[in-house]
Amino acid sequence: MILVTGATGFLGAELIHQLSTAKYKIRALKRKDSLIPPLIETNKDIDWAVADINDISALEDAFDGVTQVYHCAAYISFNPKDKSKLLRVNIEGTSNIVNLCTSFGARLVHVSSVAALGNAKKGQLITEKDFWEYDSKAHSYAISKYEGEMEVWRGIAEGLDAVIVNPSVIIGAGAGYTGSGAIFKLVKDGLSYYTKGATGIVDVQDVAKSMIALMNSGLSGERYTLSSENYHYRQFFAEIAKGFGIKAPSKEAAPWMLGIAWRAASLAALFTGKPAALTSDAARSSTNESLYSNEKIKRTIGIQFKPLDQSIAEVCAALKT
Repeated sequence: MILVTGATGFLGAELIHQLSTAKYKIRALKRKDSLIPPLIETNKDIDWAVADINDISALEDAFDGVTQVYHCAAYISFNPKDKSKLLRVNIEGTSNIVNLCTSFGARLVHVSSVAALGNAKKGQLITEKDFWEYDSKAHSYAISKYEGEMEVWRGIAEGLDAVIVNPSVIIGAGAGYTGSGAIFKLVKDGLSYYTKGATGIVDVQDVAKSMIALMNSGLSGERYTLSSENYHYRQFFAEIAKGFGIKAPSKEAAPWMLGIAWRAASLAALFTGKPAALTSDAARSSTNESLYSNEKIKRTIGIQFKPLDQSIAEVCAALKT
């Protein structure tokens, strides 16, 4: 039996879809109020378990008969106000999964993030050998993913059979206009500015495919960066605009402009009661140039990543319908 946490999330749903297509026996973890996404809502072969990863007793029941675990559950936010929830879910929740995998003898594939990797050394690409160093300006999400990954390394040191994946920005039609899909919405709505930063991007189908291959590889005690290509934001936004058939953002946003923008968004949030559309952490991240190497995962499982221009075109086509 395979257990998937975060089963109703963007990545979890794609992973379950691929596992189910391959006829694996799946138990999927969801919270009581979670909605099952369209991709898997009609799948009758899924054994749904209702539990929160911070509820040990409910988790223990879900682990009955489980031999493999894909830990996709995580909380994603760049809002400093969400720090306590980020730490509770991404660190304490991961610790619970690690402890139960150890107790039940289950093999684990843990979804971390490139946010948990270190910075490039001497202008080189960031690799799995780079480790995150504490920075007082680091956003809470990065801290939570790093500390969550450390829980897995702790488990490995104690004998846990596990591998870690560090995806870059994951895109796919299943995200809709949330998460990475929010970028598509901004461009579709007529975004005029781009930032000078750059990052790695990967198709959700390739992430799920890589996770399944690694689970079945027998490898343990390793981590793998999952990233298709490195795109500057100007190029990323231009590809999205092309997919929607609209004009691409053509003006670079200066740092002072971003400073005004996130402060204005915070002020607006006070009056509307809705989360700020842009936070200081998100604004700062948008100017960073973080370029990643995918050589290790390509050598290990032989994956050929889907070209990003194809992925972006597919997402835009799906969102237009």
